[in-house]
Amino acid sequence: MIVIGSRGSQLALWQARHIAARLAELGAETRIEIIKTTGDRILDVPLAKVGGKGLFTKEIEEALLDGSIDIAVHSLKDVPSELPAGLTLSAIPEREDPRDALIGKPLDELGKGSRVGTSSLRRAAQLHALGRGIVTETLRGNVDTRLRKLDEGQYDAILLAAAGLRRLGWAERIRETIPVETMCPAVGQGALAIETRDDGLEAQQFVRKLEHEPTRLAITAERALLLTLEGGCQVPIGGHAHVIGRDVHLRAIVASPEGSRVVRGERSGDDARRVGEELGREMLDRGAREILTEVYRSAANERE
Repeated sequence: MIVIGSRGSQLALWQARHIAARLAELGAETRIEIIKTTGDRILDVPLAKVGGKGLFTKEIEEALLDGSIDIAVHSLKDVPSELPAGLTLSAIPEREDPRDALIGKPLDELGKGSRVGTSSLRRAAQLHALGRGIVTETLRGNVDTRLRKLDEGQYDAILLAAAGLRRLGWAERIRETIPVETMCPAVGQGALAIETRDDGLEAQQFVRKLEHEPTRLAITAERALLLTLEGGCQVPIGGHAHVIGRDVHLRAIVASPEGSRVVRGERSGDDARRVGEELGREMLDRGAREILTEVYRSAANERE
């Protein structure tokens, strides 16, 4: 019996059940163990102000290390760029749509004073960078809660990952899927990460069969970018790679929270890790370092 660790949210459980079904097709028996994470407990504070990495993974990784569970299924964008010793991402299945989606009004109907709900500093920063005077307001909770708040008129639109909406059967609520050229997604958005102990035992062997190589290459470039920028999942960094043959094309953005300063970059090559590292270093030299230093300083001051 392979024990799958998962958060208890509607989307997390969909993802865990999806992987359980894939493993069942391979002949594995599974059960799901729900684990509450720090990010699940803190619902009244924007995640960017909470600080720390692994807000949605730390407790699950601890259960992996102590043997309480055998595999963990994460939204890849929640996984820090460095994993605890002894753990590895044994499989990254084929990615869903990585783009951000608007529910409510589309982008061309959002102007000065329009209220957009989002829990993401990255999304808010890129909305502000459009220069339209859009007002962003913190929006936490599961997808049902966020849609209810929109329907009650608390917002003109809300921003969510297209992949999560599609997985939960809410695709018809998407008013606009935003091109990556306009809003660069979070690193790993739309992809799942299956984490295991790096022990070569049965669970890891089963999981490795779910690997999708083109998605792995894209994610490798994106995570190398994030590691070079020393960023976590709650900072205004976007990174999106796509693969054509063996070549990886990566685009990225680092923006100040108010959107007044934006550093963009693109790079291609046949070594995914190098593409991410080189683009990250280039962007740091072009102003990203100063932006990120101020973001971290501001977040630290607000926590004091």
